[in-house]
Amino acid sequence: MSRKPARVLLATRNPGKIVELRRILAEPPGVGDQLEILGLDDVPAYAQAPETGATFEENALAKAREAAAASGLPSLADDSGLSVDALGGMPGVLSARWAGRHGDDLANLQLVLGQLADVPDGRRGAAFVCAAALVMPDGAETVTRGEWRGELVRAPRGTNGFGYDPIFVPAGERRTSAELTPAEKDAASHRGRAFRALRPALTKLVVED
Repeated sequence: MSRKPARVLLATRNPGKIVELRRILAEPPGVGDQLEILGLDDVPAYAQAPETGATFEENALAKAREAAAASGLPSLADDSGLSVDALGGMPGVLSARWAGRHGDDLANLQLVLGQLADVPDGRRGAAFVCAAALVMPDGAETVTRGEWRGELVRAPRGTNGFGYDPIFVPAGERRTSAELTPAEKDAASHRGRAFRALRPALTKLVVED
């Protein structure tokens, strides 16, 4: 019996994130090919509240709840960022706007490097953190968390990533996450871990014709 793809809304307008989620859910084969992943550009526009949560989980849940209420679709959202040991866990939930303007990747990266200029090698530990949330139209909620430990180098390397990827070297690696292939990054990253942990909940969305 054939299965009807279940429509799921990922609360983002970033096409790269949609492609990334499709890749993550496609490996190993299974639930991913039974889902139709939509982005915010695929549904009627709605007002989006600013991210004001103190944790990644709070922000992810708020975005997913908002999307589910506005669209009537099962909705996914994530909030992620960089937690730097020497900065007391910052920039954390402020990662995307650390330099003062949301989404200015280069300025954010340069600010972190400047703040760590006097921090010696061996004390430059950091982790990428991602919280992912799935909210159903009936209000059922699932939240997962993924972390990716590593350390920060002193100069950017690589072109495959975005954000802080060019200065983050995962534990056990010599390459930055911006020097990894997409498949290598998906297999190990914070976002990959968080979204893979949602697979059991997403499996329940697949319906038979």
